[in-house]
Amino acid sequence: MAIGSLARRKASTILSSRYLKYSFSLSRGYASGSDENDVVVIGGGPGGYVAAIKAAQLGLKTTCIEKRGTLGGTCLNVGCIPSKALLHSSHMYHEAQHSFASHGVKFSSVEVDLPAMMAQKDKAVAGLTRGIEGLFKKNKVNYVKGYGKFLSPSEVSVDTVEGGNTIVKGKNIIIATGSDVKSLPGLTIDEKRIVSSTGALALTEIPKKLVVIGAGYIGLEMGSVWGRLGSEVTVVEFASDIVPTMDGEVRKQFQRSLEKQKMKFMLKTKVVSVDTVGDSVKLTLEPAAGGEQTTLEADVVLVSAGRVPFTSGLGLDKIGVETDKAGRILVNERFASNVPGVYAIGDVIPGPMLAHKAEEDGVACVEFIAGKEGHVDYDLVPGVCYTHPEVASVGKTEEQVKALGVDYRVGKFPFLANSRAKAIDDAEGIVKVIAEKGTDKILGVHIMSSNAGELIHEAVLALNYGASSEDIARTCHAHPTMSEALKEAAMATYDKPIHM
Repeated sequence: MAIGSLARRKASTILSSRYLKYSFSLSRGYASGSDENDVVVIGGGPGGYVAAIKAAQLGLKTTCIEKRGTLGGTCLNVGCIPSKALLHSSHMYHEAQHSFASHGVKFSSVEVDLPAMMAQKDKAVAGLTRGIEGLFKKNKVNYVKGYGKFLSPSEVSVDTVEGGNTIVKGKNIIIATGSDVKSLPGLTIDEKRIVSSTGALALTEIPKKLVVIGAGYIGLEMGSVWGRLGSEVTVVEFASDIVPTMDGEVRKQFQRSLEKQKMKFMLKTKVVSVDTVGDSVKLTLEPAAGGEQTTLEADVVLVSAGRVPFTSGLGLDKIGVETDKAGRILVNERFASNVPGVYAIGDVIPGPMLAHKAEEDGVACVEFIAGKEGHVDYDLVPGVCYTHPEVASVGKTEEQVKALGVDYRVGKFPFLANSRAKAIDDAEGIVKVIAEKGTDKILGVHIMSSNAGELIHEAVLALNYGASSEDIARTCHAHPTMSEALKEAAMATYDKPIHM
């Protein structure tokens, strides 16, 4: 068996060399003043607030600056959390409409109370943001509400939400300002008829026709929400595939599943223009390779073409922090920029733009500042699309393994052959395990199923410890559970499955 040990390897941050600009050691910049912090974090999102809490736990005097006035960043306020609330609520409605009767649960009628659905979402967000403030108090993190920008490498000027200004000093300053919606040329987002994900989370009516520009995770998730609630959803994507980072075989099954849910796709299609006409929106489209133009009308258009790092207006040019063409801050393996004492984490640096990746960055960065060793392996950051079924993955896709020229084996197991999935009548999906042929070391795992986002972490742990497919296959899994499908797929990788 190919079991490695995380404890046996030196704790260090593993960053692909293509992400790094600076490999030299940087000294810290110090400012004078009795109110000086050991650590100042600009940004209170998943990366920022976690970094602030960890710094305080390590005994460092810490201040966190957040312009929104509520902690949690995009993820908690207008991203991950509210979208998952609506995904769950809309799924419950869809199940009541289409599945409850087959389970012997019948209603004379079922309807959507959109204000109540939105209120539940807002309640969850409010509770969690207050929870982070409570964690700040518990860990003695100073919290400053306002927009921060650099005066010097050790001073941040904050325009507070109350209308005043204050100067926050720090020996070490961490930039954790996250990302913003990527706009498209000639398109103005008004958050009413042409919306970003923020506006899509706050619609006051269910649109009859919704067009989603971009077939990435966010676009498909929000399209799923409104599609379940009754919208006719069309996804327009410039590329030839949805979610291009996803394993090709799984992606094809995923698209077929979404199409069965009446989501329409226009791939290899370019949006030429978007115009508001009366109460509707008119899109002019043409093939990505060029050709005859067509039009498409919608009540609401969701722009979901990706995100860009939020680094403008921070005064980075004033202190000389170097960025790349995309606006990302260039850092070394310790998250240090080229300016001594200034660090960056999360969406503002290269790597996956994911909340959980930002959290890991925050912890590792602070550990380095405190003189310890941090660890983040970007190759083992799981990704999840929270539709139904969900799609979750970790490690390499089959296409990536082929490109590397590695001899490999693939084991697959369908949820149609899983006892628990059949018992609950939710058996759409598959587990796919990719392992190196000679050593049986797992290279990647891809799962499409309900709760795939929960099932993937056994695979994440396995890859972290260098496990083989046989290691998972010989691990006893409780019966009946959905996780048995991963065991069977692992059995199919190194030998043969039992239940197929």
